Amino acid sequence: MLSKQNINRLYLRDTQFAKLMTKRIYNVLLIANPYDAFMLEDDGRIEEKIFIEYSSLSLRYPPRFTQVTTYEEAIEQLAMLEYDLVICMPGTGDNETFGVARSIKKQYPNIPMVILTPFSHGITKRMANEDLSAFDYMFCWLGNTDLIVSILKLLEDKMNLEHDVQEVGVQVILLVEDGIRFYSSILPNLYKFILQQSQEFADEALNEHQRTLRLRGRPKIALARTYEEAVSIYEQYKNNILGVITDVRFPQVQGQEKDPLAGIKF
Repeated sequence: MLSKQNINRLYLRDTQFAKLMTKRIYNVLLIANPYDAFMLEDDGRIEEKIFIEYSSLSLRYPPRFTQVTTYEEAIEQLAMLEYDLVICMPGTGDNETFGVARSIKKQYPNIPMVILTPFSHGITKRMANEDLSAFDYMFCWLGNTDLIVSILKLLEDKMNLEHDVQEVGVQVILLVEDGIRFYSSILPNLYKFILQQSQEFADEALNEHQRTLRLRGRPKIALARTYEEAVSIYEQYKNNILGVITDVRFPQVQGQEKDPLAGIKF
């Protein structure tokens, strides 16, 4: 039988919804050659597709995308406008993209940097020999625009997680997976389910304040790619963990061999 304390944990503490999700991604810089940018956008209108995705999920504030092809253009844009995210697409025949991305990250260390790579054996083999420590996340482009939405939401969740848990007590879903291709396919489905469920939950609200609070207070998703990272996130938010989705085989720390029983130990 649920105690009163446990029942209260199922509800968001009343607060001003403006205090939730205060950090958002508004401007995105996409660094890609024209062919890769066209493949990403399919028909050249990524902003329109993202806007449609946001509207279908009742999300506000769709980001603005700016696409450049060279390092010089990227630096020029970063000097002109304040960007919240840089997405870099290394082409199949481009061996300097990672170096360009690292140079930008060195100059702008506070801007999240994401590598979005098409799935191919050539790029996968090249990535194995690259130093990827400068980048916040790596994703595998599988031809689904939902992935872009999930990248934006994952980074926004990471930026707002600590504040929103302390402020309102939002719940956290911990995903433990080190395979780039696997979490690139899991996250879009997981976010779509959570956002649609939050919309249904918000429809039951008694007034507009509660509706907006329930939408902004949806469960956050935290991605861990090692055992050490997973334990750190769990220990910090264990009283608000809604659930854990974990792989069985992943490394203890970044760069080490995978532990075949890491998921079971965790």
